Amino acid sequence: MRTELVSQKFEFSFNESHFDKIRELVFSHTGISLGDEKRQLAYSRYSKRLRALGIDDFDDYIDIVRSGNESEIPLFVSAITTNFTSFFRENHHFDFLVNEVRRLLLTQNSIRIWSAGCSSGEEPYSIAMALLSGVPGVESADVKILATDLDSEILDRAFRGVYPKEKIEGVDQNMVKSWIKHGSNDNKGYVMVHPKVRGMVSFKQLNLLESWPIKNSFDIIFCRNVVIYFCKEVQKTLFSKFANNQKKGSQLMIGHSENLAGVCDSYRLIGRTIYEKI
Repeated sequence: MRTELVSQKFEFSFNESHFDKIRELVFSHTGISLGDEKRQLAYSRYSKRLRALGIDDFDDYIDIVRSGNESEIPLFVSAITTNFTSFFRENHHFDFLVNEVRRLLLTQNSIRIWSAGCSSGEEPYSIAMALLSGVPGVESADVKILATDLDSEILDRAFRGVYPKEKIEGVDQNMVKSWIKHGSNDNKGYVMVHPKVRGMVSFKQLNLLESWPIKNSFDIIFCRNVVIYFCKEVQKTLFSKFANNQKKGSQLMIGHSENLAGVCDSYRLIGRTIYEKI
């Protein structure tokens, strides 16, 4: 028997059939595999879309998404892919980054870094700030950061580089003084990353599960807290593609709850969630 999520706190009827159809669509469009424990999350996220569209039935909403509605698909994706991110999350990665880029600049003229699944931009901007503060001469070197995400709406926010001031709580004050500008008047309560920081980062929309129009070989890839939403087979495909875009000795950073055991044998562990291409 199908269980229906109907009670005083549920505005819309949402049964197992609805959830199965929603997660099939989520997987199709994002590669994210929603487990049974994500039923409440799916209801919460997509109820907002029903309200926004002025409809009161999940069947109608599912039909809209299945039809390939061009205006709704990006919002459907955004609703489920919006995740927590922060400046200098997992700080040990940035310590490693600075030392590695210093080393690389001794022997090569250009360095390419990829922030895959960059969300609202805190990660690639943290990369840029760490390099500007910790690597002498990086401003005049050919060091570029590519930042990609599936969600075009959140990429627009990332490109602007404007955040509530609460976002920089806990960030090293020397870093804040050097690379963060505080808003005033109408912008009071907000901060903006310095133009030099923004200038190091290029934002692009990219679905990691589709073909990549990327020809560069990346010295360092950050793909953190992204693959935890993917099933094992998708993870294997994704890390194999990363490996094909890195040469031997290049590095891959992943999230604290992720690992490559049984997923990809193209890398070896060299530090806490830091891997090297072999």
